Amino acid sequence: MEDDDYVGSEEEFYTSDQEDDYSNEGPENEDYDTPCIPPKGTTTKVITKESLLAAQKEDLRRVMDVLFLKEHHARTLLIHHRWDVDKLFEVLVEKERAFLFAEAGVSVMEHQDSEPLPPASTIMCAICIEDVPSNEATTMDCGHCFCNGCWTEHFVVKINDGQSKRMRCMAHNCNAICDEAVVRNLVSNSHPDLAEKFDRFLLESYIEDNKRVKWCPSTPHCGNAIRVEDDEFCEIECSCGLQFCFRCSSQAHSPCSCLMWELWAKKCRDESETVNWITVHTKPCPKCHKPVEKNGGCNLVSCICGQAFCWLCGGATGRNHTWSSIEGHSCGRFKEDKEKNAERAKRDLYRYMHYHKFYKAHTDSIKLESKLKDTIQEKVSISESKESKNRDFGWVTNGLCRLFRSRRILSYSYPFAFYMFGEELFKDQMTKEEREMKQNLFEVQQQQLEANVEKLSKFLEEPFDNYEDDKVVIVRMQVINLSVATDTLCKRMYDCIENDLLGSVVPSVELGTHHKIAPYKSEGIEKASELSISDKDLPFHCGTNGVQTSNVLPSSDEKEFLTAYDHA
Repeated sequence: MEDDDYVGSEEEFYTSDQEDDYSNEGPENEDYDTPCIPPKGTTTKVITKESLLAAQKEDLRRVMDVLFLKEHHARTLLIHHRWDVDKLFEVLVEKERAFLFAEAGVSVMEHQDSEPLPPASTIMCAICIEDVPSNEATTMDCGHCFCNGCWTEHFVVKINDGQSKRMRCMAHNCNAICDEAVVRNLVSNSHPDLAEKFDRFLLESYIEDNKRVKWCPSTPHCGNAIRVEDDEFCEIECSCGLQFCFRCSSQAHSPCSCLMWELWAKKCRDESETVNWITVHTKPCPKCHKPVEKNGGCNLVSCICGQAFCWLCGGATGRNHTWSSIEGHSCGRFKEDKEKNAERAKRDLYRYMHYHKFYKAHTDSIKLESKLKDTIQEKVSISESKESKNRDFGWVTNGLCRLFRSRRILSYSYPFAFYMFGEELFKDQMTKEEREMKQNLFEVQQQQLEANVEKLSKFLEEPFDNYEDDKVVIVRMQVINLSVATDTLCKRMYDCIENDLLGSVVPSVELGTHHKIAPYKSEGIEKASELSISDKDLPFHCGTNGVQTSNVLPSSDEKEFLTAYDHA
C-alpha cells in the first residue's frame, strides 16, 4: 500500500508541522505513546457499602468542626440543606447561626445543662394526659417532655410513613428535630425492625437527598453510589464499568442534552414512527376506521369489512367504477388540511429515518469495533516478538481509545442534530435562515469528524503485524496524526454546540431547563476512584458541650447503621 492511499481527497485536518512533531525520529512521541490512562486526582468518587458511612462522616465532620455541634445536630442541618455543605456555610455567613438553626429545626438550649428531675418524681404527659414517673419520660433538645409511650408511637407512625429523616417534636408549633439517638433507643425497645429501618433511612439520606451523590444505574445494581464535586452535568464511569450521565442517570449521551436524549430514546422505543408510517402509507376505512393499504393502481379500494371507498378522498362509494372514475362519485375538490398533514407526516418520517440511519450505523460500528481490541492486542504481541526497531506500540492502544470515544460522540451527534434543527424544541428560537446557516455550520464539522473517524478505523484494521518496519512507521504516523486531528475536531464540535448552537437559544418552559451538555474530555469519560477509608475518616465524637474529643472506632450507633444497611 502506497502512502498516497492513506490520504483522501478532502481537506486533511492535520498540518505538516504536526507530522514533523509526531515523527519517529525524536523524543516527542514519548508523551503520546504513554498508556491511555485517565488523569490522576479525579473529582468523582465511588461510594461502596463500606465507605458510605465514611463519606457521610466526612461532611458531618466539616459542619461539626465549624459550628461545634453534636453529630445529630450536624446531620439535621445537612439533611435540611440536602447535604450541600457549601450552601449550608453560605446561609451561615449571610443569615447567621440563629437563622440557620431555626430554619432546619435545630435546638441547642441551655436547659440541657440543667439538673435532671429526681427519679421518684412524676410528670403529666400533655399528649395522653397521664401521670408517669420521670424516668419513663423523655425531654428533647427543644425542652418539650412527653412520656416514652407517646414518643414511641409518634416515631413509629413517622417511620412507617417514610418521614424518619426529619422527625419533629410532638409539641404544637414546634419545628425542632428529635435526637436520632433518642428515637433509636425508644423504638428499638418495642420495634427493633423499625429501628433498623430508621437507621437505614438516615444512612441512605446521604445518597437519596444529596444532589452531589447518585446511585449507579447498573442492572443488576452493583451497590455503588457516585459522588461528584463539581458540575452535575458530567459523565462518569463507575468502578463496575458502567458509563452514565450523572444528571439524568441514562447512558452517557453527550453531545445530546438530557432532554434531547430522553426524547430520542422514547422515539426509538415507542410506536411513534410506526404511527407515522401508517399515516403516510394507509388511509382509514370510513366504516370501521381500520387502516387500509393500497396494493394496486385503482383508486377504488375495499376494506376487509366490505366497505368500498375512494383512495383519493377517503369517502365511501359504491363498487361500480372504471379506471378513471367511480360511478356517482367525484372528489376533485382539493382538501388542503388533509394534504398538508399527510405531507408533514411523510416529511417527518423521512427526516427521522435519515438521522436514525446514521445514528444506528455508527452505533453498530461501535459494537463491531469493540472486537478490535482483542485483535489489536494479538497483533501487538506478534509485532513485539519480532526483532524490530519498532518496539513501542502504545500508539495503537491510544488510537483505539480515540476511535471508541470519537465514534460514540459521532453517533450521538445525529440525535442532537435531529432536535437542534427540528421543530420539536427550538421552533420559535431561530428564523429559517438562521437555522439553515447553523445547520450547515454543524454538518460541515460533523462530516469532517466522520471522515477522520472512518480513516482512523481503517488504519487500525491494517495488518501491521505482517508489515516491514518502514511500512509500520507509515501506519504509525497516520494513526497518530488522525488521532490528534480527531481529538481537535471533537473539541471544535463541542465548542460549536455549547457556544454557537445551544448557547444562543432558550428552550420553552414546558420543555424543561437549560440544554446544557457534559463537557468534552480528551482523555475520555472520567472513571470515578473509590473513596478511601483511613484513620481520618473515622468519626469525631463530641462531649456534652459539642466540642470534638478524639478519633475513635465506630460507636455502637454507627455499627447499627452498617447492620441496617446489610439487612437492607
